[in-house]
Amino acid sequence: MVLPVDISSAIPQGVPVQVEDVRLRATYSQRKRIPITEGFLEVKDGGKWRQICNEEWTEKNSRVICGMYGFPAEKRFNNRSYKLLAKRRKKNYWGFSINCTGNEADLSDCKMGGEIKLKGNRTCELGMPVVVSCVPGRAFAPSVSAGYRKAYRVEQPLVRLRGGALIGEGRVEVLKNGEWGTVCDDNWNTRAATVVCRELGFGSAKEALTGARLGQGIGSVHMNEVECSGFEKSLTECYFNRDALGCNHEEDAAVRCNVPAMGFHNRLRLNGGRNPSEGRVEILAERNGSTVWGTVCSDSWGTMEAMVVCRQLGLGFASNAFQETWYWTGDASADAVVMSGVRCSGTELTLDQCLHHGKHIACPKGGGKFAAGVSCTQMAPDLVLSAQAVEQTTYLEDRPMYALQCAHEEQCLSSSANTADSTSYRRLLRFSSQIHNNGQSDFRPRAAHHSWIWHECHRHYHSMEVFTHYDLLTLNGTKVAEGHKASFCLEDTHCDEGIDKRYACANFGAQGITVGCWDTYRHDIDCQWIDITDVKPGDYIFQVVINPNYEVAESDYSNNIMKCRSRYDGQRIWTYNCLIGGSRSSETEETFPGLLNNQLSHR
Repeated sequence: MVLPVDISSAIPQGVPVQVEDVRLRATYSQRKRIPITEGFLEVKDGGKWRQICNEEWTEKNSRVICGMYGFPAEKRFNNRSYKLLAKRRKKNYWGFSINCTGNEADLSDCKMGGEIKLKGNRTCELGMPVVVSCVPGRAFAPSVSAGYRKAYRVEQPLVRLRGGALIGEGRVEVLKNGEWGTVCDDNWNTRAATVVCRELGFGSAKEALTGARLGQGIGSVHMNEVECSGFEKSLTECYFNRDALGCNHEEDAAVRCNVPAMGFHNRLRLNGGRNPSEGRVEILAERNGSTVWGTVCSDSWGTMEAMVVCRQLGLGFASNAFQETWYWTGDASADAVVMSGVRCSGTELTLDQCLHHGKHIACPKGGGKFAAGVSCTQMAPDLVLSAQAVEQTTYLEDRPMYALQCAHEEQCLSSSANTADSTSYRRLLRFSSQIHNNGQSDFRPRAAHHSWIWHECHRHYHSMEVFTHYDLLTLNGTKVAEGHKASFCLEDTHCDEGIDKRYACANFGAQGITVGCWDTYRHDIDCQWIDITDVKPGDYIFQVVINPNYEVAESDYSNNIMKCRSRYDGQRIWTYNCLIGGSRSSETEETFPGLLNNQLSHR
């Protein structure tokens, strides 16, 4: 419903604001700034853009407008220059004032105020059109402050988002006693979600999501029944119930925040794909004083780079990164390579924020059919190794070489085994791997059925040749036991209640890990070990990395690594303090607890 402008007292105060659209109209000098943070506020009503009289306008109203546009807060501005501009402009005022409390997520949640008498040029005689000025979050600050931003050391945040496909969305996680945990969705609402969004440098919340809609977290549930006024600086200042009994990770809360219009999607496009979510990557670049479209060199192009492209275009996660795109007919005028040597960490907002060669292009293969391509998806899996399972199942075994022939052929032993006598023993650090899929879609291998490899040791096909790395490192990170690159058959060993198994290795079946299921590789099968025969006694770091080459896209790679402290005395090994990557603020050093439960066994 559109409110007519001349309806006088027909609209009572307290009715929600209803207009067709809202905009910040920047002054001429500000229009080229990205993002636009300041300007005259205008509402569209009856098909026309109209100003609002500032006689009854408040800072709380400005706070709501800033939140809508993706900014965490409002700020003061130079009123004199806007007064001069307003005098010269023809004005067309809206007929009402607006009352916001300041914690609304959108102008439509505010109430209509008093009627403004429209008296032609004499309307709003004591005031002028409303101007709103906003503070951008650090990630979106105009480029002029980039130098200051890089020099400023960011403090450890208390709240973070994980598992979101787009900028400004994700599962809410909070830091307590150095450990990251989740928030239970009991009473979770837009007001609490907006506190999170503003705290992280975004605007107000578009959505407060419940039921682990953006994937399940790990560790503890730190907050339950959160209640916020909306003006807290941090979610940790809100009232909440510390008792999370009855809550589990199926109830993890998440948010989608308003973010500033940065125009990221205008500098990049996908061309030639079967649908808008796939195609050859083409970017806008400066060449000889003009802006042209061109391709990206596919050398070193992988999942991390594709992730940034999909996020920049608002298309979610990457499902595939392509180094050949001859089957997609792109724009022939954009065949030339304009970006090469691209290396992304995966956290960048745009492709040009990644490391790349700059103006000096180096791409031996050239563009055209060898240009980089991507396909994107709205949902992705998220694999997490059970640290508890590893810690509880680690032990040593001395095994004779004659019982390790199959494993030796599959290169599961260190290089010294090549010259070892068949009657000698190898000392093996054994453990179980329990790998959960906490994401939103099934984890499926990239390789098609016909390219899977039969492994005699395990008597089944392996769909991924490098699925995990097992390493023993010194405390300064040097490998002492050659990292075994284990290949896997992926299947659903167990599932949460109510979830059916979909993948099985037997009979050349489909492979993968279903959402809510886990794949267990038991400690007593071949190659489920690190060969430590040549390792000297001492303190070490035992490390397992899942999907180390990012072969399959996931919503969060930070939790793919697990590290344990290990002490080896030459006869026994103690494994303790196993931590998943990203689960702590910083990996705390604990004193060696002196566990005596990992006895050496002979077989």
